Amino acid sequence: MNETERTPEFLLVHGAWHRSWCWSELQDLLSARGWTSHTVDLPSVVDEGSEGRLPGLLDDARVIREKIAALEGPVVVVGHSYGGAPITQATAGATNVAHVVYVAAFVLDEGESLMTCFGGEQPDLATVEGVIPVRENPAETLYNDVPEDKRDAALARLLPQTALSFAEPVNQAGWKTLPTSYVLCDDDQSLPPSYQKPFAERTGTTYHLASGHSPLLSMPEELAGLLDRIARH
Repeated sequence: MNETERTPEFLLVHGAWHRSWCWSELQDLLSARGWTSHTVDLPSVVDEGSEGRLPGLLDDARVIREKIAALEGPVVVVGHSYGGAPITQATAGATNVAHVVYVAAFVLDEGESLMTCFGGEQPDLATVEGVIPVRENPAETLYNDVPEDKRDAALARLLPQTALSFAEPVNQAGWKTLPTSYVLCDDDQSLPPSYQKPFAERTGTTYHLASGHSPLLSMPEELAGLLDRIARH
């Protein structure tokens, strides 16, 4: 990073069933390294019993894009897991995004959704309703290497995810024109490495962490170090 350039700031985008609380420890570690970071709460994560027209991926992308636009300087946008899908949409054409980082995340192409990216059929969006409950056995699938106290605290805060967020495809892909990196998590029990690899190949550089699906909770020091390295590149 050229010293005459403005220092980038991070925008951290959480995955399905989470909200921005999951980034708290990583934000403290980035701050200790001299970085400013921001978060968003995606509208597709809803409270129990939510009814009516529920938000989808494009609603998430709109919130992210608005946050990007509100930040004056260069932004390093980081998406974890599902968060990779709406950042793909939101970063396209954004002139102040310096880098996009996917952490065990979905790097979708135009026309792809979470439901179709592994070969599933695209549903009629007009018929998609309701929520997707937290995935089965999250203690193992999401947090297999997270310390017990942090794991239990996280499990207690998980919320349903709207079905539309998984069904709605992206229609533009920022990774095609922006510098991008992928953090591949080698012990991921939710999105196994064999599923992450094709996504990583769409980005410019792949880094590895010997972590489960949630290094922001299990290996925050290591992830902060990687993000620091990427932002300084």
